[in-house]
Amino acid sequence: METINIHQAKTNLSRLLSRVEHGEEIIISNRGIPIAKLVPFRTSLNRRSSLGQDRGKFIVPDDFNAPLPKEILAAFEGDFE
Repeated sequence: METINIHQAKTNLSRLLSRVEHGEEIIISNRGIPIAKLVPFRTSLNRRSSLGQDRGKFIVPDDFNAPLPKEILAAFEGDFE
């Protein structure tokens, strides 16, 4: 059973809940003192972890956040000049 601190629990809550759903139990501690235990409400064995399942299947281009070309932006905004 893994023990993590409160900061790690807040930062990784979604991942921790996914692990707990698959049957793990995780202890949360404050300054090294255990204060809570995450346990599954009910185990779901048929649910695949959704985090990271597409890792390595595609590559995000370097210009992903670049502004759209003017003609495409205009089409999104309904301006068909």
